[in-house]
Amino acid sequence: MYHPSPNLLQCLYSPQRIAAVVDVLSEDGISASRTLGGADLRSADLRDSSVRVSYRQVETVFRNAMRLSRDPAIAFRAGARMHVLAYGMYGYAMLSSPTRAEVIDFAAKYSRVLGTVADIDFTRKDDTVSCLFDPLLSRDPAHDVYRFALEFAFAAYQTLSRDIYGGSFRFSKLSAAYTAPPHAKTYDRIFQCPVEFGQCKNVLEFDTAWINHPAVRPDEMTRAMAGRICHQHLDRIGHDDGLAADIRRRLLEHPGRFPSIEAMAAELAIHPRTFRRRLQLQQQTYRQVVSEVRMQLAVGYLRNTQMTNDEIAARLDYSDAANFRHAFVRWTGKSPSDFRNGRASSVAARAQDSLADVPN
Repeated sequence: MYHPSPNLLQCLYSPQRIAAVVDVLSEDGISASRTLGGADLRSADLRDSSVRVSYRQVETVFRNAMRLSRDPAIAFRAGARMHVLAYGMYGYAMLSSPTRAEVIDFAAKYSRVLGTVADIDFTRKDDTVSCLFDPLLSRDPAHDVYRFALEFAFAAYQTLSRDIYGGSFRFSKLSAAYTAPPHAKTYDRIFQCPVEFGQCKNVLEFDTAWINHPAVRPDEMTRAMAGRICHQHLDRIGHDDGLAADIRRRLLEHPGRFPSIEAMAAELAIHPRTFRRRLQLQQQTYRQVVSEVRMQLAVGYLRNTQMTNDEIAARLDYSDAANFRHAFVRWTGKSPSDFRNGRASSVAARAQDSLADVPN
């Protein structure tokens, strides 16, 4: 698939990739100020969710890393830090995808929005999924930044895949368009699959069985990351105490799951009657809490992503976009498109009150 070259100077992307490089060099005793030299960024900017960076700034930091580090695996180490929740609400959406196959489609569709350092196209033939990588910072396989960006992207995609498919995930083959670097044996250790250099394309391959497996329950680290990213983006979640807060946290830390009241009571080891009574003491019902979380997630997706109503509906466990739209109008008095277009500046503040009208 053809992808037009990006504008390298537009500041559109989160600084997560730069932060990953800064962090691994800091582990080796190289200060953040040196790694960020020439990028017009401060260390504090990397932790600010409102900061956006350009591909040119990413390239500057990549070049600094190549100059400053003595570790030939520095790009792999940095890329390996790109866990699924490094992609913000888009990462949460990937974890919430109804099927693993939809994760692939989602990642391909939004690769530019995610700020990846390579465009990614997926093809599926027989028993093999092929992920084609086209670097954005350089088009010349002979350039060092081309190889560095690919090594970062390969490692990042391996980390993302293991978050989605499970820790035992493995690629079946890696092909690179550049010649074998001096540290070629590092590829064998990291990817544990056949590696070929000097090929016509940059491709990671894996068995289609991985996307046909049942969904993997998030491990402790992924659950914690899911909770953190949502608390960063959602206004009210986690600001109160009691059973309702425990339910909210459980829903957020298990993306895409909205279990029945009986199932949630069992997860929290509480008898259903006791579960209902304790919520009543907080003047809430389970349905109200679930609706609140859905509303807050919907607002987060509409504010922080370009996802369609269909994509949001699927991740909030609605049967279709129409049902999601009706629910959002009931919560806020506005349609999702009106909210996204900025014609609902006071809606989010008012919407919480409407949840009291959700029936038992």
